Amino acid sequence: MITTYLNRGARALTIGLCLIAMNLATAAEIPTATPEEVGMSSERLQRINTVMQRHMDAGDIQGAVTIVARRGKLVHLETHGLMDVDNSRPMQEDSIFIMMSSTKPLLGVSAMMMIEEGLLRPEDLVSKYIPEFAEMQVAVLKEPVDENISPYQIDPQNIPEHRLVPAHREITIHDLLTHTSGLASSGLGSAIQERRQRSADATLENQMPVYASYALDFQPGSRWTYSPGVGLDVMARIVEIVSGKPFDEFISQRILEPLDMNSTYFNVPPEYQNRRVVIADRDMSRFFDRPPTKYFSASGGLSSTAGDYLKFEQMLVNGGELFGNRLLSPRSVRMMGSNQIGDLYRGFSQNQEGMGFGYTVGVTVDPITSNARRSAGAFGWGGAFGTRSWTDPEEELTAVLFLQQPHPATQYDFENAVQQAIIE
Repeated sequence: MITTYLNRGARALTIGLCLIAMNLATAAEIPTATPEEVGMSSERLQRINTVMQRHMDAGDIQGAVTIVARRGKLVHLETHGLMDVDNSRPMQEDSIFIMMSSTKPLLGVSAMMMIEEGLLRPEDLVSKYIPEFAEMQVAVLKEPVDENISPYQIDPQNIPEHRLVPAHREITIHDLLTHTSGLASSGLGSAIQERRQRSADATLENQMPVYASYALDFQPGSRWTYSPGVGLDVMARIVEIVSGKPFDEFISQRILEPLDMNSTYFNVPPEYQNRRVVIADRDMSRFFDRPPTKYFSASGGLSSTAGDYLKFEQMLVNGGELFGNRLLSPRSVRMMGSNQIGDLYRGFSQNQEGMGFGYTVGVTVDPITSNARRSAGAFGWGGAFGTRSWTDPEEELTAVLFLQQPHPATQYDFENAVQQAIIE
């Protein structure tokens, strides 16, 4: 299916324009336009397809969905490769991807809603809502004596001598939203925990005493280190408490329904299982062959389509509104997408420069020093299985790349192609 504007002569272009207008309108309710109408180049957007084909030919990825919108208009939607290699099934516009940490920005929006409504404040102590978090301890090395020294990464099979010291202060909502709490951040405190598989009856509520028993990996607010699966689940439980709704209901009623995200689920319905992307070299049984979960993880529990996620990103670039439904004020969107932690953000490598972190999203502070393919002030996040998206307020642009295989080079090349297609 041709869904990009190709430079193949006047007749081919006319046919292509008709096809794309029809198909894009079907895929999303966001209006469509030619790239040139919104200051982008059709020829340069075509480089996205070239990039994806190159990485598929190299065996880096088996398939993808790519989407670009600018100035509120959809200009590129393309499917690439296969959604199921074993059965030779081509990727579809409505293919469902496991989002992993691409779930987290929806939690960020949920938290901003509660802040807007005066039910939360960023400076609130977590213990105000979940008392078990009142007296946390921090794991540090036995030597040296400095209580602020804690390793970034620890091999659980080779744990050094250590001790526990009281946290200098309690963790806050701000800490959770910015990954500066020290809770379950892959350091020494995480390594000494007894890790047990969550039971089938696990819920956000009944897991809170477990998480509160963890030792912190560092003093709250002293560094940025990613909490992949716990910190934002604690935040989701707080949203449940202050809203009076289970987190899945909150997400559905307050975000998915207003944005017409009809293919986004914590539990993919049985009748839609055949739309899920299957990766040939990965055992995905823990996602596909499980009973419906009761644990609605804000850290990585959703599955969705690229088209659905574009609507979410478009709401953000619009300043919190889409389809006549306002989810957030423009000020709240700016707050969510602004660097909230100064120079603490150093990325996963601990040497990243030119980037910051907002509430659940990474923020481009300096595109030059960060080597980012985004404008200053752009923000977004991704998932461990390859999903990636961002909002660029300066360029009024949103872009979505959905893979189910993490491959940084493909992600970088996609971002570069999108940025270089902007011509005015």
